[in-house]
Amino acid sequence: MQKRISSIAFNKHYVIALFLLISLITAVKQYATDSYNNYKIYKYTFWHTVDESPLYDAYPLEYSDTNHYGPAFALVIAPFALLPDAIGTSLWNICNTLILCMGFYSLPLPLRTRSIIALLCAHEALTALLSFQFNVGLTGCILLCFSYACKQKEVKSAFLIALGTTVKLYGVVGLAFFFFCKNKWAFILSGIVSLGVLFLFTVALSSVDFVIQSYSDWYVSLTTKNNDNTSLTSMQDMSIMGIARRVTQDRTIPNLPFLVGGIFLFTLPYFRLSQYTYLSYRLMLLCSVLIFTVIFSSGSESPTYIIAFAGVAIWFMIQPSPKSKGIILLFLFAFILTSMSPSDLFPRFIRNTYIKPYSLKALPCVLIWFTIVYQMLTTNFKDSKLSEIE
Repeated sequence: MQKRISSIAFNKHYVIALFLLISLITAVKQYATDSYNNYKIYKYTFWHTVDESPLYDAYPLEYSDTNHYGPAFALVIAPFALLPDAIGTSLWNICNTLILCMGFYSLPLPLRTRSIIALLCAHEALTALLSFQFNVGLTGCILLCFSYACKQKEVKSAFLIALGTTVKLYGVVGLAFFFFCKNKWAFILSGIVSLGVLFLFTVALSSVDFVIQSYSDWYVSLTTKNNDNTSLTSMQDMSIMGIARRVTQDRTIPNLPFLVGGIFLFTLPYFRLSQYTYLSYRLMLLCSVLIFTVIFSSGSESPTYIIAFAGVAIWFMIQPSPKSKGIILLFLFAFILTSMSPSDLFPRFIRNTYIKPYSLKALPCVLIWFTIVYQMLTTNFKDSKLSEIE
């Protein structure tokens, strides 16, 4: 009986069905309560591109806040923008969820392990889906970039990186998997061609001058947004820099020293060239990439953590068994504080007095990322039990 329940709980089709159910329920709920401002921003990115209206201006009659996605996002949202919002919102969440599940199940791990990773990320996905976040689909794209690179499918990997980068800059982190590609020239050329194709398709919706100007405006928009994020009261800046700024109550603390130090630590494991061939090393790098992307970004907010928590879940599942108490405690710390803190399981007083004001959602991921860097620098993946996943 126990085996039967276990086989059902970790069955790929049941897991995907659960995620699709979550995506549909969240979309219907948010649409019914007119709580889908992000989707409105996305939808009008397409229509503003067609009308050649500035993509990064404020349009208070259409939505609150402003757009911060790249011009190529108009291509991604186009099929949904053409539909009534009641249908488009649901299909948007469903499609993002399917891409995320494709990413999970593309990983070179046993099927049961992939299902557990997906289930561990379910609540974080729920948090992102409530905001109609593209980060759900972007997480799937990064996972697919990794899997395609490992499987020597350079064209697919390069295209997803180009798409992710021109839509939301986080996508550029897929370049971290470049060294896992056997045919590196195919990867480079495919990336260049993909960027050209995406540019031409975006131009087809508007004009060359508009798209070029929009990329320039996008840079200005992101710069302005970064300044806004570093205020001590914004919903963003859930990062290692945000923790420092908010604990000290000094918003003038710059990002640069943290970024320089973070990039230095991130790149150190790359010098262990002899470890590249081991799948366990590659998976650890994937975890590092997913977490680094979020904890070193001042634009990180609660729904962004689907990206980082995917890295946390993969890291936890590939640790040698039996897992040490330290590893288990670190993961539980992340699951409770990072994943569950936005939920009603946490008293509102704790969320509003400690977790949000001090960006504490980022803290467990920061600790796990430093652990990953240490493991990547000290583990011989040839002899490590981690290599058993291969």
